[in-house]
Amino acid sequence: MSFIEKNLVAGDNKRGVGRHTALIGVKLRRPGETWFTSRISNLSETGFCLQSFVSLKPGMTVWIMFSGFEGRRATVIWTRGHEAGCMFETPLHKAIYDHIMRMS
Repeated sequence: MSFIEKNLVAGDNKRGVGRHTALIGVKLRRPGETWFTSRISNLSETGFCLQSFVSLKPGMTVWIMFSGFEGRRATVIWTRGHEAGCMFETPLHKAIYDHIMRMS
């Protein structure tokens, strides 16, 4: 069972790593669609809170791209209005996370 599946099945809302508030411009896309501009309001090594007007549903796969990095796959865990909590398929390496936070 994958990291994401374990958390979805367990309904685990506990975050293994603290999230930090940061408004970061990103590119986002759903599978089969083109990239568009969005932003995240907080970030941890394991996930992020996305602010977007695109329709998202729990369990949906999205790709997120931080400036200077390749796109990363994530799964939508929850949605509320124009916000969505997402979990990276593979947690960010600490050095990448630290770099993104320094740049924000």
